[in-house]
Amino acid sequence: MRAQLHKVLGIAIIIVSFGTGWLLMDLRQYMQTPVPGLAQPLRYTLTPGTGLSAMAWALHRQGIITHPDYLVWYARWQGRANHIEAGEYEFVPGTTPAQILDKLVRGDVIQYTITIPEGWTFQKMLREINENNKLQHIIKDLSWREIMARLGHAGEHPEGRFYPDTYHFTRKTQDLSLLKQAYDAMAERLAREWRQRATGLPYRDAYEALIMASIIEKETALADERAKIAGVFVRRLQKHMRLQTDPTVIYGLGDQYHGNLRRRDLKRPSPYNTYLLRGLPPTPIALPGGDAIHAALHPAVGNALYFVARGDGSHQFSATIAEHNTAVRKYQLKAHRR
Repeated sequence: MRAQLHKVLGIAIIIVSFGTGWLLMDLRQYMQTPVPGLAQPLRYTLTPGTGLSAMAWALHRQGIITHPDYLVWYARWQGRANHIEAGEYEFVPGTTPAQILDKLVRGDVIQYTITIPEGWTFQKMLREINENNKLQHIIKDLSWREIMARLGHAGEHPEGRFYPDTYHFTRKTQDLSLLKQAYDAMAERLAREWRQRATGLPYRDAYEALIMASIIEKETALADERAKIAGVFVRRLQKHMRLQTDPTVIYGLGDQYHGNLRRRDLKRPSPYNTYLLRGLPPTPIALPGGDAIHAALHPAVGNALYFVARGDGSHQFSATIAEHNTAVRKYQLKAHRR
């Protein structure tokens, strides 16, 4: 009787072992086989609080995966079932259940981008952010003063305070969070450049360098001219000459500027009219990039005090007013006669 019982137990152990081995083999094969329902990329949002089992069955009901329990069992067996991250995911044709699980555990969610170019104003940047439908908007109806207060910088003027760059974010990231990232990036870049600045500059603090950088950003798009233009403006400040730069006047005109700067505009009083006032304007006039900031703090050595646009994007630099007037007649008056 005992021998017969041992025989039955032995057979049962063999059957269980065989069954377990077959199940594990089938499970591994399932996890490494591309899911059958992905004929095209699928975007799926895993909401916070949703477990793996609920997601697996949701994908099963959509016809994306078979055997949802296999995915759950495998994740539990590996101790990863409770480590998935909420967010928006994309699964492409050829994806296996194992790769789905890996994505969920890594939090490899879809990343969106927004690009803020150099030279934009704060208002233009804000419009771009407000029109982005992937962001969660919480500052859309706030004034710039309220926005700066929300960022923890109450009383600061926002112009020039945000670093122009391409930023990556996930769906429903708050717009305020994106602004904070851009603000912090500018603060870090400006602080680093200020620590490494050249000696003898006519700036009282880093903020004045930021103002200068914004003017340089608007004056030229040519990389090899930024330091030269910075040199002109620095020398003019040192000699207590007016900067006489059109971009500051245009900024001061605001909505009254329609693409053509007139002679009477240069005589209109404004805190930004550098034809009438000496020194820097009260705030930046745009978002300067890193190269413009570097140029403002490392101006080119020379004797030029003037420059005029050649009409091809470059500028003619002059050391004397006589040379400058000649250049104006050559490049600007000739252009007007065409």
